[in-house]
Amino acid sequence: MARLIALLAVLAGAPLLVWPAWLNGYPLVFIDTVSYLLHTTQPEVPWDKTQAYGPFLHLFHWQRSLWAPMLVQGVLASHLIWLTQGALRGRPHPGWHLLVCAGLGLLSSAPWFLATLMPDALTGLVPLGLFLLAFGRLRLGQSLWVGGITVLAIAVHLSHLPMALSLLALILLLTWRFGPVLRAALPVALAVLLLCTANHVAFGRFTLSPHGAAFLLARLQADGPAAALLRDRCPGASWHLCAFTDRLPMDSDTFLWDETSPLNREADGQLRPMGAMRGAAEAREIISATLAAYPTEVALAGLRNMMTQLGLMRVGDTLVPDHLTASARRAIAGHFPAEELAQFDTGAQMRGALPALAAPWLSPHLPVLAVALVAALWLGWRAARAGDRQRLALLGFVLVALLANAAVAGALSKPHHRYQARIIWLLPLAVALVAIPRRAEAHTSGPVA
Repeated sequence: MARLIALLAVLAGAPLLVWPAWLNGYPLVFIDTVSYLLHTTQPEVPWDKTQAYGPFLHLFHWQRSLWAPMLVQGVLASHLIWLTQGALRGRPHPGWHLLVCAGLGLLSSAPWFLATLMPDALTGLVPLGLFLLAFGRLRLGQSLWVGGITVLAIAVHLSHLPMALSLLALILLLTWRFGPVLRAALPVALAVLLLCTANHVAFGRFTLSPHGAAFLLARLQADGPAAALLRDRCPGASWHLCAFTDRLPMDSDTFLWDETSPLNREADGQLRPMGAMRGAAEAREIISATLAAYPTEVALAGLRNMMTQLGLMRVGDTLVPDHLTASARRAIAGHFPAEELAQFDTGAQMRGALPALAAPWLSPHLPVLAVALVAALWLGWRAARAGDRQRLALLGFVLVALLANAAVAGALSKPHHRYQARIIWLLPLAVALVAIPRRAEAHTSGPVA
């Protein structure tokens, strides 16, 4: 009976965490969703993304409907929240679980990302999974399940890996024991192995990111150090970009994707197809030289970008229909039933109506975050005084995850609202879970289901 109640509670919590899909009339998508859909339906291996999220989507949509993978994202989040409540309280309670899920759904960014078919939906699951493996006192079956979710969550986006590594360091600092670190490190290592193996099969290189150097170069030239290096070394270096030093620095997104970018044009002005992919080897050389010549400038620019990213956390830039006709709609029209395309076309997002529909629901987010930050400091102080390692660890996990996410997304890519909004919901979640009183009679019992 206890397991049945746990199952029903987890399933009931999932719709509360993905309800914007019903407001929209369809799961939310983003311009990059097309790459993950075409990865398995075309099939077309994405050169600029990891190879984990596309197969995850296909495991549940089977070219029939995208509602199923979206609902699965809600179930995974609901179950990790259930287990985390159990780790802190001694035994999870269905009433508390539904209250927390409803609060997250109404007052945070969580449902707006969990209802979106993007790896951003799983960003917040990385800290939750690693926390449970290190501090959750899970049974063997639970550990395997949470470990599997964590492998997937880390593997779906490269920015999740540095965040996971920072959390492993935190586990060591909090425990000074190798047991918790090893339990949490195993899914990190498996995710790395999975990514490297997939890239070896697809591109012939056993590496985390065969072409990721182009993205870091885009950031370094936009910040200035790489542009300065090119001016110093060219034309003697004979790099492709030496022909364009007068145009640098430029916006990193323009540098990567615009047809007029130096990456995407030859010196004579001719189009250079797949310029970012073709320029990855040169990018690695320029990055190495830039780090050696301008280490202080690179570090300061990264810190500025991190601080900028910490202040960008609004939901909204993923709700618009920009470029969806040429991206997600194309993938759905070519590989899914006609009724699925009809649902997509009539959705509020595709019609451009979603931002206005969402606006009233988004307004509480920043006030709630302000209150949650103050509450987190107070609850952390209380947990430290009481010697409550688990509650203190969860609050520490969230703080480190938010900082690491901002550092990776801001310093290595470009500050955007969605990068921090995709994970900021962990702050009110942690406050809510830490505030739930522990069961006095269950100090040592583990979570159920």
